[in-house]
Amino acid sequence: MERDLKQLRQVFRRKKVLDMKSLRALFKKRSRRSLFRDLGALGYRTSYTHGGRYYTLTDIPDFDEWGLWFHQEIGFSREGTLKDTAVAELEKAPDGRTHAELKHLLRVRLHNTLLELIREGRVGREPYRGRLLYVSADSARAAAQGEWRRDADHVLAEALRVPTPEEVVEVLVEALRAAPEIPSPLVVARRLAARDVRLEPRHVQQVFDEHGLVPGKKTALPNWLPSRR
Repeated sequence: MERDLKQLRQVFRRKKVLDMKSLRALFKKRSRRSLFRDLGALGYRTSYTHGGRYYTLTDIPDFDEWGLWFHQEIGFSREGTLKDTAVAELEKAPDGRTHAELKHLLRVRLHNTLLELIREGRVGREPYRGRLLYVSADSARAAAQGEWRRDADHVLAEALRVPTPEEVVEVLVEALRAAPEIPSPLVVARRLAARDVRLEPRHVQQVFDEHGLVPGKKTALPNWLPSRR
């Protein structure tokens, strides 16, 4: 038996991942039952992709930060099955996951898997901006994940947005009419906020860069600049 275990271990050291058909082809005199017995003795994992038909030894995978390891697009998870992996990823995600995000992470479609998990009460879901957001089955955790997603989307939208033409004019008026020199973006943003024009200093800086304005420098007032009442 020790010889059989050694041979099996050597094969996995070379191949990394094998299915039962390949194992039977390599060990023609071995039964399926005896191969499973030796796999159990060595310690093995089953892939969460490809219907779980691939095997590797427990000490072969080098799992990443998500607890995943891939060999030629065959995926293994520290959690085991696709269902258990999906549940674990949704629990860990601070803002939940859409199907597209899970598919990108796990490299497999999960529509049917997620439906089954919903029916089993192992995960939750909620509509979000025309999509479904999959979250924890725990209501308190799910609420926190939904709130995190909304906050993150708001921060991203603010970071990516550019000032409107009207806001650009407001910035120029505030900056160019200041005396005796052009104030900093932070000062301009604060003065605009006092007039209920909400812009971050980085937005003001964008306008400064576009129009060549330099804080601390006095620039002549252009003729086109509208008067401020």
